[in-house]
Amino acid sequence: MKIFTVSTAVIGLLCGAWTSLNLSESNVPGPGLQQADESGPSLFEGMGGHKRTITTSAEETQQFFDQGLTWAYGFNHDEAIRFFLAAARKDPDCPMVWWGIAYCEGPNYNSPITPERSKAAWYAMQNALARIDKASDRERALIEALATRYAMPAPQDRSDLDRAYAEAMERVWNRYPADTDIGTWYAESLMMLRPWKLYTTEGVPEPDTEKIVETLEAVLKLQPDHPGANHLYVHAMEPSNTPQRAIPAANALDDLVPASGHLLHMPSHIYVRTGHWDKAVEQNQKAIAADNDYLKKSPQQGMQIVYMIHNSHMMAYAAMMCGREQVAMQAARRMWTQTPDEILNQFGPFLDRWMCSVYDVQKRFGRWDAILAEPPPPESLPLTQAIWRAHRAIAYAAKKDFPNAEKEYTSFRQAREAIPAELLEAMEMDERFLQVSDLFIRGEIALQQKQWNKAIEFLNQAAEIESTLSYGEPPQWLQPIRHTLGAVYIATGNFVEAEKCYREDLEKWPDNGWSLFGLRQALQGQGKTEQAEVVQQRFKKVWSKAEEPIDTSCKCLSK
Repeated sequence: MKIFTVSTAVIGLLCGAWTSLNLSESNVPGPGLQQADESGPSLFEGMGGHKRTITTSAEETQQFFDQGLTWAYGFNHDEAIRFFLAAARKDPDCPMVWWGIAYCEGPNYNSPITPERSKAAWYAMQNALARIDKASDRERALIEALATRYAMPAPQDRSDLDRAYAEAMERVWNRYPADTDIGTWYAESLMMLRPWKLYTTEGVPEPDTEKIVETLEAVLKLQPDHPGANHLYVHAMEPSNTPQRAIPAANALDDLVPASGHLLHMPSHIYVRTGHWDKAVEQNQKAIAADNDYLKKSPQQGMQIVYMIHNSHMMAYAAMMCGREQVAMQAARRMWTQTPDEILNQFGPFLDRWMCSVYDVQKRFGRWDAILAEPPPPESLPLTQAIWRAHRAIAYAAKKDFPNAEKEYTSFRQAREAIPAELLEAMEMDERFLQVSDLFIRGEIALQQKQWNKAIEFLNQAAEIESTLSYGEPPQWLQPIRHTLGAVYIATGNFVEAEKCYREDLEKWPDNGWSLFGLRQALQGQGKTEQAEVVQQRFKKVWSKAEEPIDTSCKCLSK
């Protein structure tokens, strides 16, 4: 889940008055803490047992540092900074609390650095360097390594800084090969050289990816319950061709840090890749409950709201794949009800990829009238508007209202053309995603008119493009095209091609209920009774919590 952030204004906590901590410009080269923030956060329960001993004379500083570090491992960098600041209030001369602030203000796997955060990171780094004589040798090595990550003024192209930091962390890891935190930070520094691009679309590792995996595996061998290493290992393996290697990491994160909604959510990234759909639903239910508790204690949130929306998005997708319509729809609706207008405006270019999930759930379960009853989405979400039009075209086609289907298809194309290219670029979306939707509409209209060859042609083209879209979790296209293509093959009696189609889908999304059902039909159609029975048993297990039976892999061809 890559997020494009706007500053969370944490720089205000760093650029305030010096006197509250008896700091002065003569002994510190950068801003200190803001006097108005004296109260700070309170320690949380449910933060797990991970600790890292630092050089400090204050017990509370150690406690706040440990929880701040765990929040950082759960990608809640803003909460981590609040905890590191609280640690600094107790012991302003502790160098590692300033290191922690500088680390968290920097770029992370889901978010590039902003100019505001770059400035905040630089000043925090100067505070750490000013106290480096109070650090242990190991802490000194970490501070000096992190210092290579920042410059003032910050360059527009950070690649040299990011590479310098990774090289510095490699030296620190080689020096302290039994330190699991250092190994985790080193692996992360390599991941930041190519965030979300560790593999090609075919799952082939990019440069440094194998080194990342090896490093994290070495860390987890030393400490199997390391929250940060398990988190990063999930990210390192989920786009690969062997996501099952991360099942132990996913299982380890199950309840490792009960207070962190994001760490509770993370196993679902692997569960959806390995066919554990109900487990993916359950992990996101845990994450949502944890986040609800967290918001009561820390209500002032920015980017974390986006992570919370992501929980609902992933839950809707997982529930769709195992037939749990009510859970899927509740999750898709929650995405709207839990999103304040200011978050929608601030993160609109990113959230625009997700907010059409309501229509996806309705399409998945054949709720054509419900799709047509949906009000138009806000104009600030142009991609969602285009997909809303696409779903309306599909719904009219399913109802055999072809004039309105064509009308909505024309409206979709107009909406598609109106999306600025720079917006698609900001969303890191390829225009081919909309091309898939275009071909799918045409395929749906053709199949409803029983123009089977034409439908197969359009759907095959759509499926080929879908297969080359960049990795996403959940995927950019929530209802696999092959579910519809396979259903067309079944309807036309082409059971051999149907079997091939469903097996291809199951290779990518193991044990999803729709393709299992279609595969059983394809095998039965070929007289492969024993194989069909084996698949049927797998289907029954996956579909055990579904509200309704199905008679097709795509509701557009339901009897």
